[in-house]
Amino acid sequence: MELPFLTLPWWGYVLVALGLTHVTIAAVTIFLHRHQAHRALSLHPVVSHFFRFWLWLTTGMVTKEWVAIHRKHHAKCDMTEDPHSPKIYGIRQVLFAGAELYRAETGNGETLAKYGRGTPADWLERGLYSRHSAAGIIALLVIEVALFGGIGLTLWAVQMAWIPFFAAGVVNGIGHYWGYRSFATPDGSRNIVPWGILIGGEELHNNHHAYSTSARLSNRWWEFDLGWMYIRLLEILHLASVRRVAPEPRVKRGKTRCDIETVQAVVTHRFDVLSKFAKSVQRTALEEIQSLRTRAVPGLQDTRALVAVKHWLRMESPNLSELERETLDRALRSSTKLHTIYAMRQELASLWRRTAVSKEQLVKQLEDWCQCAEASGIGALQEFSRTLRRYG
Repeated sequence: MELPFLTLPWWGYVLVALGLTHVTIAAVTIFLHRHQAHRALSLHPVVSHFFRFWLWLTTGMVTKEWVAIHRKHHAKCDMTEDPHSPKIYGIRQVLFAGAELYRAETGNGETLAKYGRGTPADWLERGLYSRHSAAGIIALLVIEVALFGGIGLTLWAVQMAWIPFFAAGVVNGIGHYWGYRSFATPDGSRNIVPWGILIGGEELHNNHHAYSTSARLSNRWWEFDLGWMYIRLLEILHLASVRRVAPEPRVKRGKTRCDIETVQAVVTHRFDVLSKFAKSVQRTALEEIQSLRTRAVPGLQDTRALVAVKHWLRMESPNLSELERETLDRALRSSTKLHTIYAMRQELASLWRRTAVSKEQLVKQLEDWCQCAEASGIGALQEFSRTLRRYG
């Protein structure tokens, strides 16, 4: 006796594939990423269990493994210990073989023990989801073949490839290789596009690295995070509760001195501060590079110097290529103005790393920084200092 199956037009199968894979994307970004890995929101047990079951059925991923690997990525981002950095492994390997890198890291017991704490460990997890992680995707194959006949095998294959390519490859690969940067994070993270639809908001990867515990990944008015829209709908239905979102920077007009509120705001919005610093001094820095090229300074005759300075202003020096670092060093040795801008940025970035000093000392150090900027004779630094004082 033949198994019953549904017959649909070709576009019907396309819609089914898109619908099923989109639910999986939503489960990854809402449950695994924002809820489990970063605790940015709470989920009703019914929603949480549905997502856990759906991921077991459609991906075979184990919650503890995914969470541990992602947390390690944040802790060791773009370093040699990063499980899937294109800086370490190359963009081609991460983009097309990201799933293999993920599977290799699941065998690292130290990673799971250190970074996988707080994930589900109930009887269902122990007895089914973790112990028989492949059973779900086999069950899905049987169900889809039963429903759709031979085309069900194709639908299943699309689902099996969707998450490994888009989540493991595109987000982890392109999200650290190509796109725009709203925040000067110390890693190479980038926003792929400003409209997070296809991957549920994960396209806004630089925003996430700037505020990793935020349930909302969009930060600018023109950015859209579909995952955040779903979370707000769940909140309306009392099925979710948001714990944290990225705070909005506050600027007080007329403020002319740094205080504790200024320090707190600068530390909270440190990557936004560095991004604004880059925008403030970029024109001055690039004009200085052009001046060095006009004066025929050796080693600064091509566009590599311009690229090196642009990249340095928006990320930490260790994330530059070796050639960019050499070019930048040559430019700094050749220009007092560039050296001053560089030193001021490094000093500013070190403020929030000084955990051994009191808040009062940090206030004084930030005020000293502003005074040095205003005494530098560089208009862009002076203007930025006046802006910085108004934070809080």
